[in-house]
Amino acid sequence: MCVFRQAFGWFGRLLGAPERISLHFIAHPRTAAYVRPLVRKLLADDDDGETYRTALKDWHRAERPPLALYHGTTSFCRIDGPSQWVGDHPFPLGGLILSPGVTAHLDPFEAEALHEHMQGAVERAIRAWLADRSRRAQPAVLVEFDRREADRVAKAMIAAWAARQERNRRPAADDAKGPHHV
Repeated sequence: MCVFRQAFGWFGRLLGAPERISLHFIAHPRTAAYVRPLVRKLLADDDDGETYRTALKDWHRAERPPLALYHGTTSFCRIDGPSQWVGDHPFPLGGLILSPGVTAHLDPFEAEALHEHMQGAVERAIRAWLADRSRRAQPAVLVEFDRREADRVAKAMIAAWAARQERNRRPAADDAKGPHHV
């Protein structure tokens, strides 16, 4: 659990705030069937729940519902909906670019052009990555996987990487002390 969340919980309890709040919504059955599992994921009191809530931070800040979000190292682009259909072609209502020194609100045509450009860039990057690693030669796998086992393996890989980084860092630190350091 996030340290900040624990601190806020401690302060809340100190001030007499309830530990849990009951939420009630009325929704159409079709909408409820779709939304209920999402709400459960968002409310999970674990790392998954924290990650789902963090993923929605850009939605919370948006005036319009986002159709697409693109994050660079220092730049951000949001394509805003809801889509407006002209025949069989959807147009966003606009967009937003945040980049060092630049904040730009996009009109529907700028947003559509940038969205198409970004989709093309993502497609090229994915295909290049697959080609660089010869992934096309490997057999396709199922989208579904054993989450528990996959998480265990991934965490073991990360721990092994961290141990290698620490081992590689130690000799350099010892060398910095010099041969006569006591």
